[in-house]
Amino acid sequence: MWQSVELLVDSGAIYSVVPAALLRGLGIKPLRKEEFSLADGSKVIRRKGVALFKYEKWIGGGDVIFGEPGDSPLLGALTLEALGLALDPLRRELKPLPMILAGWRPETPRKRRRTD
Repeated sequence: MWQSVELLVDSGAIYSVVPAALLRGLGIKPLRKEEFSLADGSKVIRRKGVALFKYEKWIGGGDVIFGEPGDSPLLGALTLEALGLALDPLRRELKPLPMILAGWRPETPRKRRRTD
């Protein structure tokens, strides 16, 4: 089941924040509680779970914070990466991340030389 929600893209935020009622309605359950620091230095406790996110053709899974009244709904950096997207701050749009894997490749079988 999918639900459309408008989120502010905040590449400075680590986690995405979605209203708790919406997450509960989708059957997403909190896995644990964590403490977070706010911009003013105060601390809050929020529940965290895991959700699938979809933006246009991109789909990815990531941690999600159960937003409470007063929390801004956000699309954070981990979700952007899970979707394979990055924020272009000059154009203010999302663009695909280059998909790069580590430089390891499995060895190709070598032909054996006859030594007789």
